[in-house]
Amino acid sequence: MKKVGIWLDKEKAHCFIMDSGREQFITVNSELEFYNPKGGSRSKTRWGPQDVVQDSKYLEREKHQLKRYFEKIVTTVKPVDQLVIVGPAETPNKLHTMLQDSYPDIAEKIIKVDKADSMTDNQFKALVRQE
Repeated sequence: MKKVGIWLDKEKAHCFIMDSGREQFITVNSELEFYNPKGGSRSKTRWGPQDVVQDSKYLEREKHQLKRYFEKIVTTVKPVDQLVIVGPAETPNKLHTMLQDSYPDIAEKIIKVDKADSMTDNQFKALVRQE
């Protein structure tokens, strides 16, 4: 039985794989660009026009990069019998949604999706063993 735990944020994913007595710890780095768009600038004239920041362009780029990142994680861990997904903010839920949409055979094997801000490697391994 292959049991996999994934702790992920937007920077990297730690995959802990337990397969018939063997344990393996793999780190998958993301290629997400962290952007900080500059605010709109004023013109030199009073009450002049402002430059508009195109957030939709950045958000669309981030969405495609997240999809590639999640697919890289899936190819690293599959096939799987049980899956635990943990991480900060909304990243675990986004991975869960992507698995439901693109990989329903893996999504049905998810035991737990939980939020955890920070965990040591040993805490994460203990959580996966416990589930």
